[in-house]
Amino acid sequence: MASSPCSSVNFDSGLEIKTRSVEQTLIPLVSQITTLINHKDKPKKSERTQQAIQRVGQAVSVAVGRFVAVGEAIAVENEELKEEMGMACFEARRAGDAIAQLTDVGTAVTPPVDGRTTVFSDRTGMVKAARMLLSSVTKVLVLADRIVIKQIITSRNKVLVTLEQLERVSTFQEFVQIFSQFGNQMVEFAHLTGDRQNDLKDENKKARMAAARAVLEKCTMMLLTASKTCLRHPDCESARINKDAVFHRMRFALEQVMEIVTDARPCGETKVLPLSIYTGIKDFKSNVEGLREGLYLLPHQALSGQLEAVVERTEDFTDSAYTSHEHREGILQLCQLARQDTDQLITAWMEAQSLNAKEATEEMELSILKTCQSVYELRRELHKVAVGRAADLLKLHAEHLPLRALKASGGEGNLEAVAEYARTLGEQKEQLVETCRLLCHVSGTEPLEITCIHAEETFHVIGPQIISAAQTLALHPSSKIAKENLDVFCEAWESQLCDMAVLLREINDVFEGRRGDKRAYMSLPRPGKHSANLKTVKAVKLDAEEQSTIAKLGLELRLLTSDMDTEVEKWEDQEHDIVRQGQSLSSMAYSMYLFTRGEGLLKTTTDLFHQAEVLSEEGLQLCSSLHTFSTQLMDEQKVVVLSEMEKLMGLCQQLQMGVRTPVQGKTATFQKVDSSIQNTRAIITVVIYLLPVCNKIVRKYKSERSSLGSPQSWRDRQSSTAVKDDVLNGKNSNGFGVKSLEQHMANLTFLESK
Repeated sequence: MASSPCSSVNFDSGLEIKTRSVEQTLIPLVSQITTLINHKDKPKKSERTQQAIQRVGQAVSVAVGRFVAVGEAIAVENEELKEEMGMACFEARRAGDAIAQLTDVGTAVTPPVDGRTTVFSDRTGMVKAARMLLSSVTKVLVLADRIVIKQIITSRNKVLVTLEQLERVSTFQEFVQIFSQFGNQMVEFAHLTGDRQNDLKDENKKARMAAARAVLEKCTMMLLTASKTCLRHPDCESARINKDAVFHRMRFALEQVMEIVTDARPCGETKVLPLSIYTGIKDFKSNVEGLREGLYLLPHQALSGQLEAVVERTEDFTDSAYTSHEHREGILQLCQLARQDTDQLITAWMEAQSLNAKEATEEMELSILKTCQSVYELRRELHKVAVGRAADLLKLHAEHLPLRALKASGGEGNLEAVAEYARTLGEQKEQLVETCRLLCHVSGTEPLEITCIHAEETFHVIGPQIISAAQTLALHPSSKIAKENLDVFCEAWESQLCDMAVLLREINDVFEGRRGDKRAYMSLPRPGKHSANLKTVKAVKLDAEEQSTIAKLGLELRLLTSDMDTEVEKWEDQEHDIVRQGQSLSSMAYSMYLFTRGEGLLKTTTDLFHQAEVLSEEGLQLCSSLHTFSTQLMDEQKVVVLSEMEKLMGLCQQLQMGVRTPVQGKTATFQKVDSSIQNTRAIITVVIYLLPVCNKIVRKYKSERSSLGSPQSWRDRQSSTAVKDDVLNGKNSNGFGVKSLEQHMANLTFLESK
């Protein structure tokens, strides 16, 4: 939060608020107390004013009483926190009572000469009580937050114990039994850590948590097939290497989650991101612009040193064998230009200092602008090179040819061919790793830098794992389990390429200033829910294989919503019914994507089905808007729009019927989830096709309307044109298409409050 009400009142709690749920719970209380403390202490107060202040004081006292009751219930259920929580609750109750007493008109201390009562006759006492109340309430909230942390630690410990058991099993029967338990534990851990991730205030921690959870998500399926392969072929060295790598990576990811949740680091280490070019340019530019405010705050060498550090990092681009000669020369020229402009700035700066100037001279101001522009041009060129290379690589590897070749040669038992295609995959891996490093330099935010580093590490690790899985299959070409294992690792590689495509879009969004905030989910228990166990409510648990399948569908849905957002942004009229309904569909589809990752506001399968039903209704509203839109079109255009509209209507009705059909049992529920996401994906695909078609028609019509026609023809068309304008501009008088994004967000709020 840029400015939270929590920061408007100073109090010494000695506690750091790390989650949004704690902060959001404090805000109403802080607001009420601020009202009391900052109330103007006029010599005279009307009876109405006195009663209003008294009501606020009583409301604070009652709210604190209820809040303390929750805290005391938590203390009873958690022996290790009983003493601390009890003391904090006692202090909160005492402070609440003091505020109620100080705002009680009947017990005011000294009446003034006119006989009226001064509510704040003991202002010092009020400030003291307010500080004690905020301090004690914050402590209760932070202690309650420890329960959430304790849950995650307990869940992780269960996972670790079962992980060790899985590593030691020697029979299939024992493995199946233990893995079933492990799968349920991983689903519980995913929900707990997903809630925590969304609740964290620190965006860097949130990104690190997302990266660690992504590793665990992918590794769960890998662990299943790698372990089965090792059990079937116990003497195969490549199978053992493959399995050991998965177990090692899972343990490392679990430790990363614990570091984030508990703020603990081994041996007191501090996690420092490698300095990116973007960060270097941002700091350099900040110091350059800071010269306007102070000419004597920095030594001259500081600026040139900062720039040289940035130029040195550009060697990751210029030294790369994959950077074209044209791009290399362009980067070198821009580096040289930035050096020249910086040298001129330093010269002007030194002249201003020699004249004892108190502010930047006109010459210096011009140099500041030129220097900032030159480093911006450098950043833009580097962004173009990194993003362009990433996009080219994604297109080049879209067919996954090395993976197909490895599967084919492994299935034929051809070890020589496997070795040859392994080299090809190794080269592809090196290209992707280097490209992720370049994207990190231009990512634009630290959370995206963390995501780039995660992508780089993932390609670096999964590449050799695919090769070892292919070697195992080549040694045992008739083994179905070895084939399944290779398929799973190849799918993880393909999934990471999809993640990279999403990352690329987000980096572009940041560079172009299009990035928006996402709604946060609070992990702290809501008022009245004080069970210390805080068990996650789930309609049905999905096993590891089902989670993997749904996650893959979710990624495809995420890419489609990105495409849809891009098409929506191309419309000049963002208030057009078709645009607003498209935005609403994209937002709902995105929330369904978050469900596949165990994140967001949709927590259970029931929530997902409700969201899918709302999406289908919005889709049908879009069909109504499209039908009205088509009435003013020429025959050819009309056929295209109506054809796609009918397809969209059928898909929406199919989704609606599917989610309204009751099912029983785990398998049926999973099939319903799978079908809902598949149908949603099909709906979004049709809308993505329709958006540019309709946009082109609207643009063409506006262009024709802007050209001059004869007065007579204008008069003939005037009355019909007014209606046509309204229709084509999305201003339907019949009420179609008026369901806004705000109404959709209200549906999400309903889900959150359930």
